[in-house]
Amino acid sequence: MTFDYKKEYKEYYMPKNEPNIIKIPKMNYIAVKGKGDPNKENSEYKKTIELLYSIAYTIKMSYKSIYKIEGYFKYVVPPLEGLWWQENKTEIDYSRKEDFCFISLIRLPDFVTKKDFIWAVEEATKKKKRDFSKVELLTYDDNLCVQCMHLGSYDEEPKTIKKMYEYIDKNNYEIDINKERFHHEIYLSDPRKCNINNLKTVIRIPIKRK
Repeated sequence: MTFDYKKEYKEYYMPKNEPNIIKIPKMNYIAVKGKGDPNKENSEYKKTIELLYSIAYTIKMSYKSIYKIEGYFKYVVPPLEGLWWQENKTEIDYSRKEDFCFISLIRLPDFVTKKDFIWAVEEATKKKKRDFSKVELLTYDDNLCVQCMHLGSYDEEPKTIKKMYEYIDKNNYEIDINKERFHHEIYLSDPRKCNINNLKTVIRIPIKRK
């Protein structure tokens, strides 16, 4: 049976559409940093996604190559994720998408080592004949956060975020966005194939006790 992170870790990937407090462990990711409006044609964001999936599928299909990863098991590539921020702000201004900074992410299985990651980048570079120098191996720690499922358009996220902020304050926590902790989103739907009203996005906001 093929391992599916969304099904095996439902508490991380399938929260309810009401805020809840959760502690997320450190995870390793394929990561690419960028800036700018993600919706623009030929945006830097869209290019980062192409790079991520090239590496993700090189690792996933490694069992068909001569390179063998110790502990490998067949799995579904985890969903696309993103860390988002705007310089010198703790709250995101959705009206200024051109100011977005982001790190696009895809989770790596725990069996993937730094050596395996380097192999995948070299293999993809050789096969795709393109530059993967922006791709890096990133360990990110969400730790304590408020998590909620957002249903619908990305532009409607502020409504869900407002509800999350109110929940944070009511439970005697405060937002803990800084240079190491970010607004975190997980994209469970493909906007190219899904009705905009049915998009599912997991939103995580880092918190700490007041």
